[in-house]
Amino acid sequence: MAHLTLNRYIWILNTLIKHRELTFEEIAERWSESELCNGKPMALRTFHDHRKAILELFGVEIKCNTSNGYRYYVGSLDSLRQDKFRNWLFNSFSLSNMLQTSQNLKDRILFENLPKGTEYLPTIIEAMREGKALELDYQRFGGESRETFHIEVYALKMYHLRWYILGNIREREGLRHLSLDRILEVKLTKEKYTIPENFDAEKYYANSIGIYVDPNLAPQKVRIRAYGNQVEYLRTLPLHKSQEEVLTKHHQYSEFQYRLCLTPELTTQILSMGNNAEVLEPQELREKIHEEIQNMFNRYN
Repeated sequence: MAHLTLNRYIWILNTLIKHRELTFEEIAERWSESELCNGKPMALRTFHDHRKAILELFGVEIKCNTSNGYRYYVGSLDSLRQDKFRNWLFNSFSLSNMLQTSQNLKDRILFENLPKGTEYLPTIIEAMREGKALELDYQRFGGESRETFHIEVYALKMYHLRWYILGNIREREGLRHLSLDRILEVKLTKEKYTIPENFDAEKYYANSIGIYVDPNLAPQKVRIRAYGNQVEYLRTLPLHKSQEEVLTKHHQYSEFQYRLCLTPELTTQILSMGNNAEVLEPQELREKIHEEIQNMFNRYN
């Protein structure tokens, strides 16, 4: 039943975003025509209850324009767009809603395969919520045997369709990352832990791309020249939140500037752009990219 109620919240939000302003009667009429209705009309009291729930869950207020025939509208979507968690939650359930009501299109909507490990998410989130350590069996890529770790989970992060745990591994005495698709078994323990008050997940990853964080690395100014369609790709999906477009040569190239630590993942991301990207500075990174390209050339030669 919970997921059906959530579907209603998503439907109301999407309907009002699409039509800008609607009276309750117009909302109820559209609800009766939707595939989610299942023959059950929407009552006014239920609608108001859903308005409160939408504000609490997504941080979006549905307001009423009393001067124009009591028409309802979405007050502001800025808070939703700025909150990564709520935005991801809303988009995920919106897509789920659309797919449920478009079963005839299921063979025409294609997805990438997700690595295994997502089945452990409920246990991991429970551990984070209750502040209890996890015991898990883990096998690294290329590892011959499993290892058992006890981890105090600090954060969860998705990167390139993989989920990662960041936490204090007692057997390693420090913060480490573990990929969920390499976990063999996990269970919740009764051992309590407390995250340091000064820990902030956003700040922890602030100067890095991906999950690689080296506390000994200081962020540097990175400048990349992008060519062709890569310019638009970077404009629409920035490489990092510090991205600034600092120079534009119409129909030739654009230059983007960042504040980043020089991690292996940064090198990988730049190489993935092929000959549509050139590192201008720092020289250290430019030389690293050149070295990797030379190694690739040697392998194919």
